[in-house]
Amino acid sequence: MQEDLIIQISNKIKEVRKAKNITVQELADRAEVSKGLISQVENNRAIPSLPVLMKVILALEINLPDFFNELKSAAGQSGVLIIRQSDYKPIQKESDKGFRYERILTRTLAGGSTDIVLLTLEKGASRKKTVHTEAYEFKYIIQGSLHYEIDGYEYRLEQGDSIFFDGRLGHRLSNPGKSDTLMLVIYFFINK
Repeated sequence: MQEDLIIQISNKIKEVRKAKNITVQELADRAEVSKGLISQVENNRAIPSLPVLMKVILALEINLPDFFNELKSAAGQSGVLIIRQSDYKPIQKESDKGFRYERILTRTLAGGSTDIVLLTLEKGASRKKTVHTEAYEFKYIIQGSLHYEIDGYEYRLEQGDSIFFDGRLGHRLSNPGKSDTLMLVIYFFINK
């Protein structure tokens, strides 16, 4: 599937950059693009144009055929995608301690893109700042409990509960419990 290839390209750029000890800013400078664009590409939040992709690959000093030859196409029945737990990718979404995200799947569908992640919220973890996202957010509590503050209202969620809200509303969450909380998070990004 096309999205699988895009994710492979993003992951490969990030892996090579880290393996060569190049910072996001250094890569951006070499490729003559913004640091934000590199970050968005590496985290599957933006798809670079072909000229930008070529500049990034060349800035990483990789032979173009070698870069693309190592990418594999998804096998299996058309329209069916199996994601193994070993394929979940850790991602950094925020600087607050105790938030561990793993990306399960990102897909662009008619009307916008969807990002599916697992979030482990360690006991005592709390988001310090209120955040806003350009997505509708669905959260399902697999294990544990948490407190959510959304647009000034507080909600307590327990194992098995779920919540769906417009991420453009200011929100923050915390885990005041005595154990880690595990939740499935689905972001439905809003096309502008």
